Amino acid sequence: MRRILTLFAMLIVVVVGILFAVLNADPVVLNYYFGSRAMPLSLVLVLAMLIGAILGVLACSGVLMRQRRTIHKLRRSAELAEKEVENLRAIPIRDEH
Repeated sequence: MRRILTLFAMLIVVVVGILFAVLNADPVVLNYYFGSRAMPLSLVLVLAMLIGAILGVLACSGVLMRQRRTIHKLRRSAELAEKEVENLRAIPIRDEH
């Protein structure tokens, strides 16, 4: 059932994307540093969204890597603490009275 819903959602996204491209097929001139090019408006918008997503991932990657490193250190510390507790529990209690 989940696969059917996923396929249905993907189909809806594809249909909406195709309709978007058809409705925004007018050419626009894209000026960039080395020249200019006429492209369909829908393509320009999709490219702008893609570039924005890539820049967003790059902007977050430093924070994510720092968090992963911290998580790794904390897990290692927790494992060492658990081993120490197990070792302390394994030591027999001696009553020397």
